[in-house]
Amino acid sequence: KKPPWYLFNGHWETVIPSAFYKIEGVTYDRERLELPDGDFIDLDWVTGDPSQLVIISHGLEGNSERHYVKRAAKFFAAKGWSVLAWNCRSCSGHMNRLPRFYHHGDTPDLISVIEHAIDRGFERIALLGVSMGGSMTLKYLGEAPGRHEQVYGAVTFSVPCNLKDSAEQLLVKGNRFYEKRFLNKLKKKILLKSETHGDLDVVGLEEIDDFESFHRRYTVPLHGFSDLEDFYEKATCDQYLPYVSVPTLIANAWNDPLLGEKCYPKHLAADSPAVFLEIPNRGGHVGFTVSGDAYSWMEYRAWEFFSEIG
Repeated sequence: KKPPWYLFNGHWETVIPSAFYKIEGVTYDRERLELPDGDFIDLDWVTGDPSQLVIISHGLEGNSERHYVKRAAKFFAAKGWSVLAWNCRSCSGHMNRLPRFYHHGDTPDLISVIEHAIDRGFERIALLGVSMGGSMTLKYLGEAPGRHEQVYGAVTFSVPCNLKDSAEQLLVKGNRFYEKRFLNKLKKKILLKSETHGDLDVVGLEEIDDFESFHRRYTVPLHGFSDLEDFYEKATCDQYLPYVSVPTLIANAWNDPLLGEKCYPKHLAADSPAVFLEIPNRGGHVGFTVSGDAYSWMEYRAWEFFSEIG
């Protein structure tokens, strides 16, 4: 399965699908899940086989409407599975209640989603995480191995396995485009939050032009970290990989412009009986487009892996 000829490098493989691909034929049933801390997240369901569920976790500033989420939802629904595409706090089109929002290592909300699915009777749950959603998924799997026996496997794509290393890639010339795009969305959310949380300081917000500054000012204090290094150290998922106990695939393209060398955990995967690392030469970041196909390599590979372990 090869990409179209016009996606001739990692940047094009990343940008074109993100900017232009639209997925039709997916209708969600939305449910609001109240959280223990008084906040909420919105869950989008596609009802299928009550014995088989895939939970899809989106990337930074993504949501259940992103092309890669809807495409996976459509693919697995066509296979007869039930699908749960959840939206991180502030990402569903409705601003969350609390000042905090989410981050790459924010696993409590994913745990709430999984436990809610279990409460609804699902006994076999597969996890599919993309980019930041993959980071959350891997961290969850290693934090408390076997926490939920219903979760039998996971597939993740384009994962910043080492958070600091990935952040440094955004500073590389040619990658600032991605940083600016993410930052503009996050800064708009901070402004919206400040309307209902008057103690949220937005003076000089427009002057923030890099992730480290944004994290220091907002991510770190809003999520209880002591400083930026504390955030990187505690939120990064690679440290949890040795403890993952269910079959888990990490697929990171070699030409992904957002991943540095430490995001390809070759030694950790080699030493683990449960973690499998694949490094395709092509794919970009959350690209993996297949020429002339309505689906990408991600859906086919996830289905194949789940079928192998299932």
